[in-house]
Amino acid sequence: MKLLNELALALENPHWGVNTEFAVIDTILSMHPEIYELVARDFSGKASKSLGRGDSPTIEQILRGALYKEMKGLTYRELEYAQHDSRICALFVKLDGRSAISFSVWQKYISMIKAQTLDEVMIAINKVAQGEGLEDFSRVRQDSTAVETNVHYPTNNSLVWDCMKTIDRLLIKLQQESGGAIRIRKHRKQAKKTYGRINNTKSSEKRKGLFENQLKLLRTSMNQAEGMLAALTERGGVSDAVRALMGEIKALLSKAQKVYTMTHRHEILGEKVANEEKLFSIFEDHTDIIVKGARDATFGHKINLTTGATALIIDCRILDGNPSDTQAYGGVIDRIRKNYGVVPRDLVTDGGYASLANQRLARENGIVNIVFNKIVGSLKNLTSSMNMETRLKKWRSGIEAVISNLKRGFEIFRCEWKTRAHFDAKIYWSVIAYNIRVMTDLLIGRMQTAR
Repeated sequence: MKLLNELALALENPHWGVNTEFAVIDTILSMHPEIYELVARDFSGKASKSLGRGDSPTIEQILRGALYKEMKGLTYRELEYAQHDSRICALFVKLDGRSAISFSVWQKYISMIKAQTLDEVMIAINKVAQGEGLEDFSRVRQDSTAVETNVHYPTNNSLVWDCMKTIDRLLIKLQQESGGAIRIRKHRKQAKKTYGRINNTKSSEKRKGLFENQLKLLRTSMNQAEGMLAALTERGGVSDAVRALMGEIKALLSKAQKVYTMTHRHEILGEKVANEEKLFSIFEDHTDIIVKGARDATFGHKINLTTGATALIIDCRILDGNPSDTQAYGGVIDRIRKNYGVVPRDLVTDGGYASLANQRLARENGIVNIVFNKIVGSLKNLTSSMNMETRLKKWRSGIEAVISNLKRGFEIFRCEWKTRAHFDAKIYWSVIAYNIRVMTDLLIGRMQTAR
């Protein structure tokens, strides 16, 4: 119980006394500096482990600043302001009298921390809870949820329009950066009219004709962009800004080709296009379509979460595509054994994970009580008693509250961070902040009981 003793000493400081969550994570980080080593690998010499330059934070400050930002639900600009306005912020991020770090510097360094690193940080903090006897991983439950990416509802019409206006915008910018060396023909005005007409047309034949016109415009824009890239490449001697724009346009054209193909197949040829062959956003092209039961489709990513008896999230996986829950079952057992050195005694999930193969897998791994909330056919739950089965089913429902607290408390119904790498990082930051909140409640509860 060394952590509890150190925390009791920390709470004697009046600043920590009214900010117990920060007192807990400050104590954990002070006792376990190896957590900083996990983060340091992502910087490879771009930031100092002990003392940053005048214009850059240390590894310790980067991690602490990121945690403060996430636990308070701040933007980067608000984090910069908090260093001036909040004494606890300056104390927690260890400014030590130096000037506040700007929002742009915070964003630069925090965004460099990878999701894989954050997964390891989450595990390291959970091991602290394990070592302090807060969680023994003997009883675990898992469930999945979906988190949206920051995209509008995708339709073929809107995706074609997105391609058109973005190609136009980038070509105009390319013309300006190249000093007017290229000439472009704009198609945005005509495309916008057709986009509106498609939205307001119900007749399938009329829509088909409108889509044919719109796709011709898209092809014309794509051909124009390809011609511009070829001309500039042949000319050579372009600036770095022009070269960067050329790379951006080239990447966009590959997405536009995919949008053109799937729209032509569906709207013109009448084919059914598989979800795996679709693109749901040209801006967040990693977006998947998630369908759970009879609920509306969600455009984002599926998250598989596992908690222990204390509601700590002990495993988090961001899945590709829309796999069934049954496919995520066995991997959790393997990761708990690998990360925490234990095999759970009880494992309970909802009916989506139920299968004879998963039950057999759990038994082979030494799990005693194997419960699926709903079972069908010849499948039967394996428990030491009916009372145990009932208790585990009731306990399983608590993971719904965990998911609700996580998504509401840290505003991740929709993730506004851009690109897949940053989407994953945001999920892990939120899980870490949530776990700190849970550990704080557990530790404060123990301190009150001990009095």
